[in-house]
Amino acid sequence: MQLTFLGTAGSWPTKERSASAMALDLESELVLLDCGEGTQRQFFQSSTSFMRVRRVFITHFHGDHFLGLPGLIQSMCLNNRTEPLDVYGPSDAEEMVGRALKMGYFTLRFPVTVHALAPGESRDLDGYTVRTARADHPVPAIAYRLEEGPKRGRFDGPLARSLGIHGADFARLEAGESVQVGDRLVRPADVMGPPRPGRSVVYTGDTRPSDDVRRLAHRATLLVHEATSMADNEVQANEWGHTSARQAAEIARSAEVASLFLTHFSARYKDLEPLTAEARAIYPGAQVARDLLDHLILQE
Repeated sequence: MQLTFLGTAGSWPTKERSASAMALDLESELVLLDCGEGTQRQFFQSSTSFMRVRRVFITHFHGDHFLGLPGLIQSMCLNNRTEPLDVYGPSDAEEMVGRALKMGYFTLRFPVTVHALAPGESRDLDGYTVRTARADHPVPAIAYRLEEGPKRGRFDGPLARSLGIHGADFARLEAGESVQVGDRLVRPADVMGPPRPGRSVVYTGDTRPSDDVRRLAHRATLLVHEATSMADNEVQANEWGHTSARQAAEIARSAEVASLFLTHFSARYKDLEPLTAEARAIYPGAQVARDLLDHLILQE
């Protein structure tokens, strides 16, 4: 599982940062979280292709989070896409995406299905589940949690060898087959630890500090939380429906997430080191996202 930050700017793109977008490679498919202006161009500079995108999850319909969608879909058409595309978003998704699909003269050459999701809703998709929570923003907005299904337990090699498993039988048992050792049948469950939860990624989109989002992120593998401002400007940021780096770190600590990335930085911050320091004072492992950064999400 790999996350590519395509855009990390807040409100509008800057010379250093493009508008909000992240590509999450689940191996079975590529999903896109938000699609701000310039997303398709960022794809060309990234390690992946927009033609692989199977689903798009929009957090809300402020321009910096979705204005790249019409161009992305039209470019897919120009590149002869035939595979369907599913677009998910909050309550106004059908209206907003419907408008986007009417922009300009072009022929839609593949099915686009729009799904409006309510806060607290859960959908089982292809090998993973997506859950939502209400994000606290002035317009309809949702945060997402994408989570793999449970993984099998860890294979205990020393235990297998102590039971007399060797050579090809060792590989067969590790692959999930039962093997016969003398008069005993050794099953995979005999040498496997308990099932492990799948990896999970939570993306907040734009939000004030929110208990709903914190609960959604509980013990996630990775939380990507907006951090529009530093603490000295967080009162104004909260008024506009945003979070400071300090507050994002507090949420990560409270939610017991395994790792935290900050994104959606105000254009006033050319140097992100002060935001990093502010967050790490509370959540020591906090990192700031940058455009085109690839982050490998490992199984715990």
